[in-house]
Amino acid sequence: MKKSHPIRRTLLATAATVSGIVLLLSLKPASDPAGSVQAGAAGGAPSAQGGQGAAAGAQTLTGSAVQTDYGPVQVRITVNGGKITNAEAVQQPSGGRSTQISGDAIPKLNQAAVAAGTAEIDAVSGATYTSAGYKESLQSALDQAGSAQDSGAQVLTGTTVQTDYGPVQVRITVSGGKITNAEAVQAPSGGRSTQITSDSVPKLNQAAVAAGSAEIDAVSGATYTSAGYKESLQSALDQAGSAQDSGGKAEAGGEAEAGGDSQDAGDAEGSGAGQATGTQVLTGSAVQTDYGPVQVRITVNGGKITNAEALQQPSGGRSTQISGTAIPQLNQNAVSAGSADIDAVSGATYTSGGYKESLQSALDQAG
Repeated sequence: MKKSHPIRRTLLATAATVSGIVLLLSLKPASDPAGSVQAGAAGGAPSAQGGQGAAAGAQTLTGSAVQTDYGPVQVRITVNGGKITNAEAVQQPSGGRSTQISGDAIPKLNQAAVAAGTAEIDAVSGATYTSAGYKESLQSALDQAGSAQDSGAQVLTGTTVQTDYGPVQVRITVSGGKITNAEAVQAPSGGRSTQITSDSVPKLNQAAVAAGSAEIDAVSGATYTSAGYKESLQSALDQAGSAQDSGGKAEAGGEAEAGGDSQDAGDAEGSGAGQATGTQVLTGSAVQTDYGPVQVRITVNGGKITNAEALQQPSGGRSTQISGTAIPQLNQNAVSAGSADIDAVSGATYTSGGYKESLQSALDQAG
């Protein structure tokens, strides 16, 4: 048997030690701490959100949904003491390469928004379109904070109503019990729809302000858009009304999305606008599921969920039928349970999972 040479043994031991050190140094943590600022639309629960109840004077404001070449971008911020304390993307481009780009860019943009306190932030390299959409939506959210602060007004955003030609969502400003501004945060676009929207939405906006309610006439040639507009407008007014019914005085706050100007008549509902003392209207993250986004809004009063609804839900084909059955059950379960610990609806596993995640993110704001 040959004896190993001492020098060879020494060299082998040294090489093994160096290899071990290199291997250890090359290992990185599985997750980047910066990713904790990740947008709600990516599917995770948002980072600590101000909501109305997070701190006295805190506002949670949602910017317009900005359409980019790769999908919509929509930003929600919490503003407290004149500073942005949290930022997240409620919607962001997804699918294929876009998912990876958004996953990298959105956390950086969120951090930049908080650090800058304005929309004057640098674009993320390799995510030009997403960055531009983010900045535009962020600016529209900041614009609400300024106008609401100046007037003591409320900015309230209605549900996203799916129509045959695309989603419609309305945001209103209510001051002194009157609608002082109305705009469409989302409206049908593409092809002929873009022209119809640009003609009808300004008229619907004017009508909402003039009427002070959702009792407005449909615009000729824009029946679906008009119906969606009125439904979303009513849901925004319901937020003001439900808070008023709870007793107490109106407080600032709300959610958001994009617009135009409008015409016709009716009786004001929920005049006196606003959230009653102790009442909060909180919107969870838009959670992406295999069949489409799910987003939940709840009303919390006296520490209890008094109302729950889905702002977004899977639609199209079989999904419309499944959502139509599952969402009302999930809403009831949320109110009954007072938490996100609710059972999934049979046959709607993905929708139920998204609903619970978005519900929990809304409850996190209240907590």
